[in-house]
Amino acid sequence: MIVPCIDLMDGKVVQLVQGRDKALEGGTVDEMLLRFAAFPEIQVIDLDAAIGRGGNDALVELLASRAKTRIGGGVRGVDRARKLDAQGAVKIIIGTAAFGGGGVNHELLSQIADAVGPQKLHVALDSKEGRIVVKGWREATRFTAEEVVRELEPYCSGFLCTYVDKEGMMQGTDLDWFRRMRDATAHEITAAGGITSYEEIAALREMRIDAALGMAIYTGRLDLALLAQMNPADTQWNPSCRH
Repeated sequence: MIVPCIDLMDGKVVQLVQGRDKALEGGTVDEMLLRFAAFPEIQVIDLDAAIGRGGNDALVELLASRAKTRIGGGVRGVDRARKLDAQGAVKIIIGTAAFGGGGVNHELLSQIADAVGPQKLHVALDSKEGRIVVKGWREATRFTAEEVVRELEPYCSGFLCTYVDKEGMMQGTDLDWFRRMRDATAHEITAAGGITSYEEIAALREMRIDAALGMAIYTGRLDLALLAQMNPADTQWNPSCRH
């Protein structure tokens, strides 16, 4: 599946390079919903909530009410997860809070999984220079994604695996890393970070990995109409109706 991304910062749709420098702004949320109407799901990340400087709650709620959304950013406890679940998120993405004390935060993950169900949870495994990074990719941990993925499996149904080294740089991604991740788990995987070609998307599909796309579609490098044809035709949603 191809999953367009909507990243939110300061009330706007944005695209960042490696999570730091704003490269561009997209249209309004309503415009993005129309642009992405042919795709079965959208990934929504509240960047302000992810780095702990407020949030874009009204926009997140609007998107969840209008589309099938995978939502992340600032999911640090049961209350936030339950709120997103109630708003209609089809998947809830937990990143920073999944780790703590030098390893996996089993206590919190267990609480959230009990609250919304592990089938609703995806854990973000963001890799930079070979290590998982947290807090908006601003802090590195001591472990790799491959080392902890099995430990995380009981709490979720899938993983959002971002190759941060190439995020937003339009230089292609690291397919070898995604192959290693595919070998490490039977759970769903969504790939992100630097995906810029139809060939990369096809290679990921052969691995049974979804592709989350941001910069490549916002800049027009990849054509939305062609990408929509690569998704199953019977999974479209109507942006004017709640799913």
